[in-house]
Parts: sequence; structure tokens; C-alpha cells
Amino acid sequence: MGAAEHPAYDPPLARLRVGDLVRCAYTKWGDRRHHTGALLWLGSDEHGHWLGDPVGNEWSGGPASFVSVTDNVLLVPRDRGFTAMFYEPHPELEFRLYCDIVTGTGWTHDGSALLTAVDLDLDVIDPFDGSGVWVDDRDEFADHQVELGYPAEVIAGAETETDRVVEEVRAGASWSRAETVDPWRALLKEVLAR
Repeated sequence: MGAAEHPAYDPPLARLRVGDLVRCAYTKWGDRRHHTGALLWLGSDEHGHWLGDPVGNEWSGGPASFVSVTDNVLLVPRDRGFTAMFYEPHPELEFRLYCDIVTGTGWTHDGSALLTAVDLDLDVIDPFDGSGVWVDDRDEFADHQVELGYPAEVIAGAETETDRVVEEVRAGASWSRAETVDPWRALLKEVLAR
């Protein structure tokens, strides 16, 4: 089944159409504001849900606001504790893949779609230069365990998911491969050309 025809498996997403706006809100533990942005619904496949993050998209909140400098696609897997943003090469970007470790994702649709996730600091990064997959913000994760009061099961879950994502990216898991991502990137470009 092609990327655009694959059914949405989650009831709040069933009425979304390719190109529909999806609000995305990452918070920190304790409902502290982090990054928010507006993405474009692309569809779903066996790996999860795919959203487009076009050039010029503004992300606010967090330690700093920023604007997307390439057309990117975000994978939101079902029943996993991460989201994965796939970037195009650009002089301002060092990584092709940036995975946020999260407590899980939530979807609502009350007139407009909303994706929520609690960012747990740890990030799995795969750089363009091929120097190897690495984990960022371990220090922030350690600090927040105390400052924000992460429960033991959240800490253990985040560490387990981080290790799993690192192993999958290093092994070339199907969700992380160009042949999986590129059709979604092409669909985003079609949507933007309309």
C-alpha cells in the first residue's frame, strides 16, 4: 500500500487528510512548555504517523525558538517512546536524524489535530558526516531526574528506549532508512507545490 493510501489506525486521526494542519506541542515533565510548531499531516504506514515540517516553519518555546531551514519529515511511531525528525542536507544542519525520547505521544482532534509528547531530554542523533550515532543531553536528563522529579519507571523507560533507538539506527532499522523516509519527503514536496 502506498504512503498516501495507508489508513490511519488511530480514531482521532481517521478524519485527517494529506496536507491538514497538525499542531505539535512538546512539553517537559510537569507540563512545562517546550517546543510547539504547526506541521502537515502526510499519512500513516506500518512504522507510524508521518508529518511534514516545511522550510520556514516556526518552532517556539523551549530554550530557543527556531525556524526550519529544510523540508523535514517527522515520524511518530505507535506504542514507542520517541519521535524521529529526518532532515535534508543544509549548511546549518549537522544531523540527518534527530530522535527525541518522549514518554509517549497523544493525539486529539477537537476541530483541529493536536500531537502532544513529553520530552525527556535524551536525543539520539545520526549526523550527516557518518561519524556515528550518539546520544545528546545525558547531563540534562540526569539533572532533570532530580529537579523535575522523574519517577523511577520513567527514568528506566527512557534509558531503555534510548538504547533501543541507538541500536535500531545503527543497524539500519527499516523506519530509519532512506527508502522508507524518501516517499514521505516526496509527498511533502507535492503538498507544498499545491
